[in-house]
Amino acid sequence: MQSTSIDITSKKALRKMKIDEIKKHKHLYIMMAPYALLFFTFTVIPVFMSLGISFTYFNLLEPPRFIGLENYMKLLLSDDEFIIAIKNTLILAVITGPVSYLMAFVFAWLINELKPKMRAFMTLIFYAPSISGNAYLMWLIIFSGDVHGYANSFLIRFGFIDNPVLWLKDPDYILLVIIIVQLWLSLGVSFLSFIAGLQGVDKTLFEAGAIDGIRNRWQELWYITLPSMKPQLLFGAVMQITTSLAIAEVSMQLVGFPSVQYAGHTIVTHLIDYGSTRFDLGYASAIATVLFLIMMGANLIVRSFLRKLGD
Repeated sequence: MQSTSIDITSKKALRKMKIDEIKKHKHLYIMMAPYALLFFTFTVIPVFMSLGISFTYFNLLEPPRFIGLENYMKLLLSDDEFIIAIKNTLILAVITGPVSYLMAFVFAWLINELKPKMRAFMTLIFYAPSISGNAYLMWLIIFSGDVHGYANSFLIRFGFIDNPVLWLKDPDYILLVIIIVQLWLSLGVSFLSFIAGLQGVDKTLFEAGAIDGIRNRWQELWYITLPSMKPQLLFGAVMQITTSLAIAEVSMQLVGFPSVQYAGHTIVTHLIDYGSTRFDLGYASAIATVLFLIMMGANLIVRSFLRKLGD
């Protein structure tokens, strides 16, 4: 009985401490409130609404009709295009995700060694492709299927091929083209976060590391730089995973929608097909839910790995 009263008293004391802490920093909560409200309204609520709609048949013209797991059964057991989309998405994610993540960090690390003005210029040069609106036009010219396309012209001139390759129409090359363009576009927000993280590393840690026995740049990188950048590394990983699993615009702009034999079909293009073209929102919501679960699983795996970094 006495133990129970002690527990109740300690819980009350803990609750009072939390309330006092909130009151002490109430201005911070007030500043966060607008973003929290918008995030909850336009992100959290739609996610739960999409989950609910995924168990219905909903075509925008009729009220949603509950059909249970029918959408998921159809999606996983009888939708051949979705199986192709999963395969293509996983191939793109496995290649472009880690490679673009490493590229973003390596380029950020090298650029961070430059003088401030040159660093700012090079940061702009590497970041520009990710925000360029006409990026796809350049790649359409490079991979044009006639002899005037830069890729075909180069390969024919040096004797690698005899006839032009239909890069954007041949299923054997479509995924390769998407990977190349996606890697070129991948130095975006993650790259900027890595630059900021490198700039924020405490320089005194390098002096302390030298005293403790660190003798080269690789040891500095592993034992000082990377552990000091864990928040930026985690943020970059989340962004790269999300980007690599949500590839759609590159495929639609370069190889068409739908692509030849669905060679460039991804989960997101499949979602767009049912959500924006066929207006089967229940089925589209089921696709979105599966994609969300895949992203969450990949993020949890990466986070567990990054927690051990530098240990």
